[in-house]
Amino acid sequence: MSGDWLRTGEIAEAAGVNQQTLRYYERRGLLREPERSPGGHRLYPPEAVTVLRVIKAAQRLGFSLGEIAELLEAGRHRHGAKGDAGLQGRAREKLVEVESKIADLEVIAGSFAEGARGGV
Repeated sequence: MSGDWLRTGEIAEAAGVNQQTLRYYERRGLLREPERSPGGHRLYPPEAVTVLRVIKAAQRLGFSLGEIAELLEAGRHRHGAKGDAGLQGRAREKLVEVESKIADLEVIAGSFAEGARGGV
């Protein structure tokens, strides 16, 4: 293994999660089981930081952990299997929800900006 691999504390800090969250995501299948050093330390590849950041971003957007697991699995098997039609439909529905939230947030931000200029 190369020196680029990260220990539990390092990956948790880099991704902005705590170590218990990291292990929970492993148990849920969101994050692959890490390699082990000869001394038994968990070692994660650097790309695991990206996976963790994607998980957290998806949660902020309203995806459940089950939905995130499906999306990650679909991303790992990018062959466009016909069985993915239901998943794609749910992803489209979630996109509509996210776009609606963005529109609402833009209205709120506009109101705050107007208030800051003394318009409210």
